[in-house]
Amino acid sequence: MNSTFASLRFPNYRLWFAGALVANVGTWMQRVAQDWLVLTDLSDDSGLAVGITTALQFAPTLLLSAWAGLLADRVNRRKLLIASQIAQGALALGLGALVLSGHAQLWQVYLFALALGCVAAIDQPVRQTFVAELVPAGKLSNAVGLNSASFNAARLIGPGLAGLLIAAFGSGWAFVINGATFAATILALTRMKTDQLYPMPAAPRAKGQIREGVRYVRHRTDILVIMVVIGVVSTFGLNFQMTSAMMARSEFGKGAGEYGILGSIMAIGSLAGALLAARRERPRVRLVIGAAFGFGLATGVQALMPTYTSYAIAAIPVGLASLTMLTAANTTIQMSTDPAVRGRVMSLYMIVMLGATPIGAPIVGWIGEQFGARWSIGIGSITALLVAALAGLWAKKRWQVEVHYRVRSRPHLQVVYPRRGADRVAAQEIADASAT
Repeated sequence: MNSTFASLRFPNYRLWFAGALVANVGTWMQRVAQDWLVLTDLSDDSGLAVGITTALQFAPTLLLSAWAGLLADRVNRRKLLIASQIAQGALALGLGALVLSGHAQLWQVYLFALALGCVAAIDQPVRQTFVAELVPAGKLSNAVGLNSASFNAARLIGPGLAGLLIAAFGSGWAFVINGATFAATILALTRMKTDQLYPMPAAPRAKGQIREGVRYVRHRTDILVIMVVIGVVSTFGLNFQMTSAMMARSEFGKGAGEYGILGSIMAIGSLAGALLAARRERPRVRLVIGAAFGFGLATGVQALMPTYTSYAIAAIPVGLASLTMLTAANTTIQMSTDPAVRGRVMSLYMIVMLGATPIGAPIVGWIGEQFGARWSIGIGSITALLVAALAGLWAKKRWQVEVHYRVRSRPHLQVVYPRRGADRVAAQEIADASAT
């Protein structure tokens, strides 16, 4: 098996990969169905209503993720994941039953989105760190990349399938199917061989452990740069389900089927980015910054596309750039963080990445309503370009990075860290953070 799929040699990871692939198809179906339900059936094509729904689903991340990260460092991660999968499946089935009965109202969808967000806020830090227990440390980067590949392979299927299902039978069955798919993840988790796991050290109970995680991050400028870039791009740029729904509906006059296809086409680029990420042994901060800049360029081009077909094609590089940025950020943080505080550090990262959505989604939805759907994408492009440029300039000054471009030799672009540059600074900061 080649290096791209190296983690699949481990039986527990194979189970996880297969179960997650099935569940992720359902997750993407629900995302599409929820936004389309709110936009077309429960509101008068209101981007703001979709933004509020999205915000409610991600708001609990701001409040609960730090505590969930501490749980991830303390308890049995596999058992906690089983509980969270059961809860998410039950919520999806409940919302599906409500929609199929014909009694769904907007405020009820808001409540279900909030409840799902509460469970997901606990699930996410545990899910991120549990991957490290499925493979040896040397394969972590590959495992994270394949996780993203699974998520985006499901994205190829889920949105298009949801669009066809909604067009034929309505939104309700998409929620029911999603609820049923969580059984695959639960089955995978229960069949794992615990003696073949690679358990990380558990944090003992003590006071101030969340503050300890914050203190660790504060001493790591490399992690801080990543969090700032991801936070800004997530706030204004990673609202694909909402912006695609608005573009499909208001700019191109398309229905649910065409809307779902947009997500599947974007997944082509995302899947390519995930597979490339699985081949990288050790991504770096510069890749996060470079991918954020590429994302800004790609979304800027996409916002200007005049037709549905050209807009859909432009979604492929957007998917590639966004997935490269997110996977590089996730892997860089996990691989450079002390395992004893990894759950708490990842929870802070999830707060920045997903917790920004409650702030950004209503703003982006309002911009789409007031100035047109294209500007809901354009604002993400502008902010991504700005934060990537500023982060690059700051890193160049702080870490004494030198950038050289050579026309006649390969690689054409070289990023050089002098002896007192980023590697040495980061190494010292890691030592300082470990000592505090």
